Amino acid sequence: MQISGKAMKYCLSGGLLALMAGAALAAEPMTSNSGELYRAGELDFDAFGSASLGKYTLDHISQARVRHNVRLGAGLGLSYFLTRNIGIAADAYSENTTGTFVDSASLNLTARFPLGESGFAPYIFGGGGHQFDLAKVWFGQVGAGMEYRFTPNVGVFVDARWVEPERTRYYGVGRLGMRFAF
Repeated sequence: MQISGKAMKYCLSGGLLALMAGAALAAEPMTSNSGELYRAGELDFDAFGSASLGKYTLDHISQARVRHNVRLGAGLGLSYFLTRNIGIAADAYSENTTGTFVDSASLNLTARFPLGESGFAPYIFGGGGHQFDLAKVWFGQVGAGMEYRFTPNVGVFVDARWVEPERTRYYGVGRLGMRFAF
């Protein structure tokens, strides 16, 4: 199997993110306080709706193009936060019920920044994955989002990601969903 230059870039980027996560782990003790909204050692389960737009629509954005070209879907995710701020997340979603069951699956390194105990936590993430429908390709992605926790165990989130597949055109994916923390 031959690895393309793009795939190599994604692997190197993932390695750099892993090194940064290791530095963050070394700097923050892995203790947990059950009264906190966001905790170290937290396992999260996500259920979300998704919407994606292709390169042409993103480059020539208009209300009509978005309305006619958006692809809606649904998915599930799982994440584990090694520290209060650094986690590893996996998700999969489907937009096409006539093709493969899972259209896309990815693994990301997430950095979240809880705003005190307000319940709000902006986050950024980056990683890669595989697209199974339309074109079977590997991809890299970066994104940002916001989570709001009602309780230490239930919250909502919204995020957007820029996806760069190898050999095909980039696209964007937005997600809106519920997050359950354990």
